[in-house]
Amino acid sequence: MPTTKKRVAFITGANKGIGLEVARQLGHLEHLILLGARDITLGETAAARLKAAGIEVRFVHIDLSKPETIHAAATTIDADYGRLDVLVNNAAIVDSADGPPSTAAIGAVRRIFDTNFFGTLTVVQAMLPLLRKSTCGRIVNLSSGLGSLTLNSDPNWEFAPYKFLGYNASKAALNMLTVQLAAELKDSGIKVNSANPGFTATDLNHHSGTQTIAQGAVAAIRLAVLPDDGPTGGFFSASGEEPW
Repeated sequence: MPTTKKRVAFITGANKGIGLEVARQLGHLEHLILLGARDITLGETAAARLKAAGIEVRFVHIDLSKPETIHAAATTIDADYGRLDVLVNNAAIVDSADGPPSTAAIGAVRRIFDTNFFGTLTVVQAMLPLLRKSTCGRIVNLSSGLGSLTLNSDPNWEFAPYKFLGYNASKAALNMLTVQLAAELKDSGIKVNSANPGFTATDLNHHSGTQTIAQGAVAAIRLAVLPDDGPTGGFFSASGEEPW
């Protein structure tokens, strides 16, 4: 079994955007990067880019809509490294048929949940035995301010008009996963937190966001490298704690 003194970090949806930036920054922080992506060509290309920048990286195929790829990824990581130190659940989708509750297509809402919540939950359950073998396990769930019930209920909030039932609810469910998993693992040393990247220019929003990719990765990076006395069960942006 290959061994490494570096922390082993697995990032889903890491072939582009915030996921790729998190992989890049963690790589420069002396992590061994397992770059997860559903498209093999795009994933291998992204891994090659990081490798060219001096980062120790390996592409791992994973498609959150296909549980067999999730379990295969866990098997591969276990066989090759025997543990996982950092899990960044970044992969997520949107759907053009999503919208307000009165008009959102049920199929679209279901597709979004299948990836953003059920897929992520499957990843967590598959990777948890490997995280338990780490002395410094960290789980970071990439959420969104759109997943905050407090912010969604404020008509004066900057993003109050963004009523996408499927996406917003999937991120609210992801936050519940963070809270419950952190409570379940409170005595394990594994820290679980949600990150709000902010309105970042990515493919997900057709690059309409006002933040750069690097700015959107700040919270996730911070949570991935938390010290042993760092928080767990919280929701954080680059500027601090966010309301649930």
